[in-house]
Amino acid sequence: MSDGALSQDEIDALLAGVDSAGLGSSGAAAAGAPSGGSSDEERKVFQAFLASNIGVQSSNLSMLTGATVILKDPQASFTNRDAFLGQLPETVTVVKADFSSGFPGEHLFILPEETAKSIAGLMNKEENIEMDEMAMSVIGEAVSQLVGTQITDLTKKTNNKSIAAIAPEAVNIKKAVAALPAGDFLCALYPLDLGDGKSHQYWEVYGGGVTSDIAKALNGGGSSPAQGMNGMGMPGMQMPGMNGMQMPGMNGMSMQGMPGMQMPGMGMPMGGGMPGMGMPSNVQAVQFPNLMHRGTQQEMGNIGLIMDVYMEMTVELGRTRKLIKEILGMGEGTIIELDKLAGEPVDILVNHKLIAKGEVVVIDENFGVRVTEIVSPMERLSDLG
Repeated sequence: MSDGALSQDEIDALLAGVDSAGLGSSGAAAAGAPSGGSSDEERKVFQAFLASNIGVQSSNLSMLTGATVILKDPQASFTNRDAFLGQLPETVTVVKADFSSGFPGEHLFILPEETAKSIAGLMNKEENIEMDEMAMSVIGEAVSQLVGTQITDLTKKTNNKSIAAIAPEAVNIKKAVAALPAGDFLCALYPLDLGDGKSHQYWEVYGGGVTSDIAKALNGGGSSPAQGMNGMGMPGMQMPGMNGMQMPGMNGMSMQGMPGMQMPGMGMPMGGGMPGMGMPSNVQAVQFPNLMHRGTQQEMGNIGLIMDVYMEMTVELGRTRKLIKEILGMGEGTIIELDKLAGEPVDILVNHKLIAKGEVVVIDENFGVRVTEIVSPMERLSDLG
């Protein structure tokens, strides 16, 4: 019979955001083998998607760290909290990067403390680095690059243009208090070579719901509006003079042996490559664009694609660090001293990344910020270095 005191397992579960009632037999059942016949198919789809980004992710990490970083193909599997914690070292760096829209759900990265230290040390050009607030910020920046690449590829492959994630937040904690998704979730293990002669790895975790949603979209939700023609597709067929447009899928019907076939409204015969086919008199030579960099005009064309994307802008008055016992001891009237001096400019952040500094103003009883300084991209890169 319980004396009313919480066991260590119950304390760990409460800190991790897990219902302590799930630690008993009912919890074990909920965290059993993945249910449904599509789980293995989802795993395969996800593993293929993650593997397709390995080259870009390796380049991103190499650029951030200044080292030759090599990521190897991840191994994806469905697991649950108890089984997953058994794979982790005692202390880990957890980076929360949940998807906030598009495919909303839990998404996080988990690094062994030593791997996180190695990455932060390379990015800060510092040896024997401590996992302090600065190191956490650096790890968050690295994960932000990884997530950004994934969102770009997901948008392209699923045609879902509303995909967004929260700004990654890193903490260094004991594995027992890591907040993991409830029930079954997808885990991808990445072997990592940082060029230091040591064996590194990290894990990427997706909640069960977001895994299913993304897998379904990758399996069929990313069809292009250009596919099909009056419900009829044509596999592998290219239309001359139409800038390489392809028309997929014609239920396996071959176009060979169909001379003189006309596409309605296109005035273009399709003879399946038969010799002697005439060329319409109004055909003009294809004009290919110059491959040289076109400067501002090209850049404006590219950035125009994301002009309607919403981003979170916040103003930070200052920061401080407190022990858990100090935070628990806070009450009404408690004064928290920040690291900013009176009159010092406040930081203006977009998606938790510093872009400008300013001063606080009052506009019709509302607070506002007057921008006094724009932080250049070079200054941001120098901060990383």
